Amino acid sequence: MTLLIKGMVCYRCIYVLEREMTILGFEVLDIMLGQVVLKATDDFPQKMDTMELMLKGNGFELLYEKKQKVINGIKEYVEKGIDMQLASGVPTRFAALISDQLNKHYDTLSALFSSIEGITLEKYIIFRKLERVKQLLIYTEMSLTEIAYAMGYSSQAYLSNQLKKYTGFTSGHFKQARKSTGLRKHQ
Repeated sequence: MTLLIKGMVCYRCIYVLEREMTILGFEVLDIMLGQVVLKATDDFPQKMDTMELMLKGNGFELLYEKKQKVINGIKEYVEKGIDMQLASGVPTRFAALISDQLNKHYDTLSALFSSIEGITLEKYIIFRKLERVKQLLIYTEMSLTEIAYAMGYSSQAYLSNQLKKYTGFTSGHFKQARKSTGLRKHQ
């Protein structure tokens, strides 16, 4: 993932940013005046606020490339779609939601996402939904059937198969994780 940084004017700036990015847990693949290339990670969106504070504190500013803004928007609407689905129990039509919100054709957005992120948008949506499924299995008392319904899956069996295919674990593994961490039923 390439970030454009405003305010990098000397080699000391490169040294400072590389050190600070490493401290924040980013893997710096390349760095030069005005640009930092980081290894993409699943938790990158959650670390953006911390990164921006660090940059500001050191006299730098993140310049959003137009494409990166679109990618961030796509990720935001994927999360909102998952939240809407959980709240309503009605399956979210991610293609329609994303293209409507960003006023671009879904195929164009999907191609852009794949070219920048190195993963198809469809797989990204699956991974994000499965992350939420894992959280629900570990931190709630919901059954896999209830979760499948809430997350818009056609059946508990389909969700179970996807969970096994993409994580390598069954739902029982995540339920067991709850028991081993000492999390109990909320009263």
